[in-house]
Amino acid sequence: MTTDVTDPIPDAFNAIVDAPFDSALSDRYLVYALSTITARSLPDVRDGLKPVHRRLLWAMRLLKLDPAQGYKKCARVVGDVIGKYHPHGDQSVYDAMVRLAQSFAMRYPLVDGQGNFGNIDGDNAAAYRYTEARLTQVAIDMMDGLDEDAVDYRPTYNGEEQEPELFPGLFPNLLANGAAGIAVGMATSIPPHNAAELFDAAILLIDQPGATDAQVLEHVKGPDFPTGGLVVDSPAAIAEAYATGRGGFRVRARWTIEREKGGGWNAIVTEIPYGVAKGKLIEQIAGLINDKKLPILADIRDESDSEIRIVIEPRSRTVDPDMLMESLFRLSDLENRVSLNLNVLDSRRTPRVMSLREALQGWVEHQFIVLQRRTAHRLGKISDRVELLDGYLIAYLNLDRVIEIIRTEDEPKPVMIAEFGLTDRQAEAILDMRLRRLRKLEEMEIRKERDGLEAEKTGLELLLGSDARQRTRLKKDMGKLRERYGPETLLGKRRTTVAEAAPAREIPLEAMIDREPITVIMSQRGWIRAMKGHADEATIAAQKFKEGDGPMFAFPAQTTDKILLAAETGRFYTLAADKLPGGRGFGEPVRLMIDLDGETGIVGLLPASAAEKLIVAATDGRGFIVRTADTIAETRKGKTVVTPRIGAKLKVVRPVTPGADYVAAIGDNRRLLVFPLAELAELARGQGVQLQRYGDGGLSDATTFVFASGLSWPMGGDTGRTRTETDLAPWRAARGAAGRMPPTGFPRDNRF
Repeated sequence: MTTDVTDPIPDAFNAIVDAPFDSALSDRYLVYALSTITARSLPDVRDGLKPVHRRLLWAMRLLKLDPAQGYKKCARVVGDVIGKYHPHGDQSVYDAMVRLAQSFAMRYPLVDGQGNFGNIDGDNAAAYRYTEARLTQVAIDMMDGLDEDAVDYRPTYNGEEQEPELFPGLFPNLLANGAAGIAVGMATSIPPHNAAELFDAAILLIDQPGATDAQVLEHVKGPDFPTGGLVVDSPAAIAEAYATGRGGFRVRARWTIEREKGGGWNAIVTEIPYGVAKGKLIEQIAGLINDKKLPILADIRDESDSEIRIVIEPRSRTVDPDMLMESLFRLSDLENRVSLNLNVLDSRRTPRVMSLREALQGWVEHQFIVLQRRTAHRLGKISDRVELLDGYLIAYLNLDRVIEIIRTEDEPKPVMIAEFGLTDRQAEAILDMRLRRLRKLEEMEIRKERDGLEAEKTGLELLLGSDARQRTRLKKDMGKLRERYGPETLLGKRRTTVAEAAPAREIPLEAMIDREPITVIMSQRGWIRAMKGHADEATIAAQKFKEGDGPMFAFPAQTTDKILLAAETGRFYTLAADKLPGGRGFGEPVRLMIDLDGETGIVGLLPASAAEKLIVAATDGRGFIVRTADTIAETRKGKTVVTPRIGAKLKVVRPVTPGADYVAAIGDNRRLLVFPLAELAELARGQGVQLQRYGDGGLSDATTFVFASGLSWPMGGDTGRTRTETDLAPWRAARGAAGRMPPTGFPRDNRF
């Protein structure tokens, strides 16, 4: 069978492949996931950079944007990066570049920006056509060795140029500047640290490769954020996070008290947690003031210039500063959590979570490889130079013959090689030599240079052959860099304080309110108000009400109290005493403060502090004891406590008398029953048990009392006297009995 040469060659890219959808999808997604993990989102443990950052710095280096040179437009840098090395969106590349220049985002900025590169308020940088940039000394230190074969190079995406696979420099960028990224199925979050402390820990690992995590933490105290602040975790928590590579750090703002004349004070925040935008933080705290979630806070002002200065003003000078700041730590981003997830690519480009010691160890091992490669590269350069110098010396020793060959021979190069035993490079170098170098002094300089190179070569060969010498050399080089980034320098000084502090405690609302006496008054139509002070009965009786209205509840309380309102449906509502309208005027409808319709009656109003327990009962005679704490509602909708049966309504809500051991119940049929309190169930919610049985009607009232002291009730009229019945044997029976007629003189309204 012959094949027609004119038949088209099958196109592999357009061929239809029959494959299961799930396997085809999973294979393609796996390729995408691996690409995202290894070539986009996770940093390399050896230089701490992602590809986009590495390509940015490499492009700036080729543009000769050294710290001593002038700035160039960021648009030029971004254009080179996306055109030659990183074919992605220009905005994402520029955003990455901007972050490298932000002193509040990077502990040791790698780019020196000129123009608007954003600010700590959260504002964005100007467009790249306006801003300019150059490299910082930190970036130069990271790239030191790129010209000395310290790392491998690879072709760019289009194969036209070369780019380094990683940077060799002796700067611990991964931990010094930190990193953050989200890949597919994994993420990384590394806070910045102090470079001097990292150098100290690295020197320890050079001397003692088997050093423990605890030994490393003797040098690395904790994160060192560019925005300062305080790390308030315990040493044990910090040690555990660094040992496992996972955890987090609680970071608080740094603040001081500024006293004013007259005893007033303000809290001044000078440093905020890392990663928190100052503008949004102030909006957040202002929201607490507007929503009245922090009554002891009066105002917040931003008086920042080049330095942060946030003024927090208390409601009054009697407010405890620690209480105010503790509340703000809990309610706002003045305390923030910075996570630690030391997930990086190791030397084999495999992602894994490392401990702090392992990450440092990976960087140190890389530096040994860089040192060996730079040394081998230098030895090669020395050998090449010595070869040329030997050729020059032969030329000087035979100068007249060399000149004669050059003058007489048409092809002097092969003649010189054959006559003097030169190499091709030596002969070429002699032919390229200028006439001015043909002097006696030049020969002496060549011999001096050659002797120096031979001595250097010997030292480098000894360095390559000795692990101990390599360790000493690496420690010496790190020591020099440590001086540049030492704690006594402006850039290297530790900014974040590591000091243990207790978690921000939840301070009850009552503690934030000035405790003042008030008298709560509510009318029959549901208008409520609070008079200042504890008013007597005459003052309460003198209060004015709307026409056709009159007093229903009146009792003393404190502004720190929670006021319980019980509706006949069995729902309880909670009012803040300090939020009640003032005593001038008629007050405000209580139904506007809670979700209570106008058809539902109110059967009880009392302060939550009146008693630890309440007795509640419905018109059908069923009731129970409930803890006051179980009746407090957190929302306007209230909380269901009593669930009366169909046709019944909540009738009685009374505080349980301290020391009470008996219950007295009276029905509409004017029958009184006394039974032990122990027979009454204590519930958090429900219908309860039968207090008293009725032939007709229902429950009129119920109360608790001390049996030994007798049962008391007010006498009629305005005398204000009470009567006490101590002989209650005739009315004493088991719970659920019908009862007997009350003693002579008991109120006609059947109320205790």
